[in-house]
Amino acid sequence: MPDIDTASATAASRRLADIRTRIDHAAGLADRDPATIELIAISKTHPAEEIAPLIAAGQIGFGENRVQEAESKWPALRDGTSLRLHLVGRLQSNKAGDAVALFDAIHSVDRPSLIEALAKAMDAAGKRPDCFIQVNIGAEDQKGGCAIDALPAILKQARDAGLPVAGLMAVPPFEVEAAPYFALLAKLAKRHELAGLSMGMSADFETAVMIGATHVRIGTALFGARA
Repeated sequence: MPDIDTASATAASRRLADIRTRIDHAAGLADRDPATIELIAISKTHPAEEIAPLIAAGQIGFGENRVQEAESKWPALRDGTSLRLHLVGRLQSNKAGDAVALFDAIHSVDRPSLIEALAKAMDAAGKRPDCFIQVNIGAEDQKGGCAIDALPAILKQARDAGLPVAGLMAVPPFEVEAAPYFALLAKLAKRHELAGLSMGMSADFETAVMIGATHVRIGTALFGARA
């Protein structure tokens, strides 16, 4: 792990404590146990030197968008730790084996071909990362995720293939009120008897927590804006 200077360590600890306090407060408003909410620090595009202070501050879960980027920096960072690594970006089927080997959870399962590839990779590796079905909750052409009406079939295929489906994931449309989209995802999860809800980012995670998020994905608020 890279050396950590005092200023970086102090700043990381303060940012992490602030986010955890806000999660605790939002959970309290909803009469929820904060311990049931996993904070995922979105470390995509950030180098090891910026990630190490958060690890030292006690952060456990981190999220990456791309398999190749994660492979280049996480083996050394994870060595001897109990960190959990989450894949939150779109996954190409031909990278399924690499993703299964590296990640503890995959939040972007959204199509039949990927389910088939992941099932084969998990069988071959003897390792079964948690899987979240990504739902295109705003029906946006530019975003990944299955259509809402395709969710029952996708879920059935994933379960039949032996994927450990932990819950649903979604990214609401930007610059609109996120609460209705979070509520819809929570309704879909309840309908399909799924406990996990991966939703909420830096701008809206408190709302997500109050609506039932079990995993919140925080990047900017922990690392600062990317250049």
